[in-house]
Amino acid sequence: MNTYDVIRKPIITEKATMASESGAVVFEVAIDANKPQIKAAVEELFGVKVKAVNTTITKGKVKRFRGQIGRRKDVKKAYVTLEEGNTIDVTTGL
Repeated sequence: MNTYDVIRKPIITEKATMASESGAVVFEVAIDANKPQIKAAVEELFGVKVKAVNTTITKGKVKRFRGQIGRRKDVKKAYVTLEEGNTIDVTTGL
């Protein structure tokens, strides 16, 4: 799996901003990516040292679209905790 296939995009929400105050960055990752793959991808892309990776899978909601019942996709998020002195600025592009 390619590095850019593992990490899809950074997540910038209120909860992710609060996590960044404690040295963590939140990314949307591939649903089949595991923690060692996520750690290696972040270290390779951003040139930082990763302390820990925590993941969560959010199940997609059932919604109506023009009267038809549809389902949003499942999303896997990775909370990547960085070593002391390392930072990632997700507001700028790669």
